Amino acid sequence: KLTIVRLYNMASDSSELRHGEVMAANENSTRLDWAESESESESESQYLHVLSAFLAMEPVDSVIAIARGCTGGSITDNVQRFLWEICVRSAADGNASYAKKLLKRLINEVELENGEVLDEVYEEYALHMSAPSKENILVKENIRITKFISFLFPEGSYEHPSCPKSGKLVIPMKCSLNMLEGDTGCSIWPSSLFLSEFVLQYPDLFANKSCFEVGSGVGLVGICLAHVKAKKVILTDGDLLTLANMKLNLERNRLNYDDELLKEPGEAQSTRVKCIHLPWETASESKLSKYRPDIILGADVIYDLSCLPHLLRVLVALLRREPKRENGSLETGERDTAQQGSSPVVAYIASVIRNANTFNAFLALVDQMDLSITDLTGQLKSPLELLPYMHSYDRSSIRLFSISSR
Repeated sequence: KLTIVRLYNMASDSSELRHGEVMAANENSTRLDWAESESESESESQYLHVLSAFLAMEPVDSVIAIARGCTGGSITDNVQRFLWEICVRSAADGNASYAKKLLKRLINEVELENGEVLDEVYEEYALHMSAPSKENILVKENIRITKFISFLFPEGSYEHPSCPKSGKLVIPMKCSLNMLEGDTGCSIWPSSLFLSEFVLQYPDLFANKSCFEVGSGVGLVGICLAHVKAKKVILTDGDLLTLANMKLNLERNRLNYDDELLKEPGEAQSTRVKCIHLPWETASESKLSKYRPDIILGADVIYDLSCLPHLLRVLVALLRREPKRENGSLETGERDTAQQGSSPVVAYIASVIRNANTFNAFLALVDQMDLSITDLTGQLKSPLELLPYMHSYDRSSIRLFSISSR
């Protein structure tokens, strides 16, 4: 029999998630009978992918396609039971409409194959059908739903510095269903997934460093930076509602955010996270100069031609490192030891190039402002694919750039 971990404590109680890490299976873990085969570890991995895809609210066709892979292509009673009992019945509040879509698709697929739908599946679907639909309200009013983004470390990588003991880093995120109508900052974009994978794969680049993210959105990259023990994480966004949602995500992942960068007396030495309202067009050089980051990050920030001059002005100010002082301190507080004798400040920008003209304008501004840019995409060595279940995430469409002062 296969023991599936109580992943996300059955997904519904995120308060049991300790810093986003999955609790290991124990003697009380749910035991399932639907993976009795010689390749139990492979089956367990496949079922883990099914649950991860469901909790990330992947397209329902993708969830069912992954589920078919557990049994060689067919939808068996065991697959139906897993989707019903483990996925749908453990759905987080606010995601009921998504669960209903999955049940409908599951029933259609089984009936098309002239199979027998389990009574429990029919009954669960009937319950969802009789409940009032909230999907249109969720979209129109930009009410947040919860997605669980699960970074699954492949076998053989358990010695990796950023790999939790469970082999899984699970991050619950409050986000919006409405990506295109004024709520883009509360959506999870492909480049933020890519940049998060990059942080987790190369933790030594970020450990004990002061990191500053522009356009942080839901805060996913920042949470990954805290996981790899960046010394300081500064998350910024120009939209106040997005910033408020970001703070909720930090709280949900057991991260405290500061209103001041200065360490309070008696505060434990740990990653400090700060959320800042930072509209690029009004950000002053004097305000930006006080942060002095080692590393700047940005995901999907090359999207609006009118915003590019402001973005580049912000990057130039952040990339300029102030001269080292003998006493190692500045007026605004203790100087980061990581900056003393360290390498030049660098910015890592991940982006999907949706419009060639916009991207070319960005490159021209980079050159005008005397910055160097390097495409790192092809230089990444055997990148870890930490989101193997996320079929909607096209890693190949994303490019990673480093930017520095000349």
